[in-house]
Amino acid sequence: MKPTAIILLNCPDRQGIITEVTKFITDNRGNIVYLDQYVDRENGVLFMRIEWELEGFLIPRDKIKEYVGTLFKQRFEMDFNIFFSDVKPRMAIFVSKQSHCLYDLLARYKAGEWNVEIPCIVSNHEDLREVADQFGIPFHVWSIAKDHSNKEEVERAEMELLRKENISFIVLARYMQILSEEMIREYPHHIINIHHSFLPAFVGAKPYHQAYERGVKIIGATSHYVTGELDAGPIIEQDVARITHKDTPDSLVLKGRDLEKIVLSRAVTKHIERKILTFRNKTIIFS
Repeated sequence: MKPTAIILLNCPDRQGIITEVTKFITDNRGNIVYLDQYVDRENGVLFMRIEWELEGFLIPRDKIKEYVGTLFKQRFEMDFNIFFSDVKPRMAIFVSKQSHCLYDLLARYKAGEWNVEIPCIVSNHEDLREVADQFGIPFHVWSIAKDHSNKEEVERAEMELLRKENISFIVLARYMQILSEEMIREYPHHIINIHHSFLPAFVGAKPYHQAYERGVKIIGATSHYVTGELDAGPIIEQDVARITHKDTPDSLVLKGRDLEKIVLSRAVTKHIERKILTFRNKTIIFS
């Protein structure tokens, strides 16, 4: 496919913004291939994603951000980001001992479903090294002491690796550690987590056993961006599975793992496709 440029933007809603942005693109011989917009009427905010082909576009790609900023940022009080379809984001995966999400992510990557690079997998245990080796991806382990006395040192080493590999976003594929504020600040709304329930239900250990004991009729999974407030970041994707009194804790775990895999992969897909805008503590997911 021809390389494209993508603008994700939000600004106070007012008349003429969509017209002005599309006119800027078409006046410079850009062929628009995608446009989606949404107005949050309660807050009076416009959100938009617009994508156009770069072939024949009059403005050099390294100048597009400057042009958009000059023309629209102050005039419309606009926040925006620009991406290019031929620049692959670089994704780091963090894991602990559970393999189901990791296998699913790597299978999709190797099948060519995602326009992404995965230069490294990070863990606090050796258990999943064999999985990384199967897919030919470097596996880095930093063990964290039970009293967390070396956690700061470990995160410094992890951050050094992430910078070295030019990582653009992180996926926590059942990584059973809480990230520091420093790491979260380094990747704002660029760390994706998968949670084993509809937040904030059934927190803590053995969530499916808790669900079994409560006799619930559905179980769920939630994927969200990580923020400083534990498990309270903007939600990207959720799904459910129906259960009955015939289910056991083991069958709930299996159904839950299937949910976690698909919900996490959907969230990662939307992030890679640059179809997510965050505003306050919510997400706008473009189709």
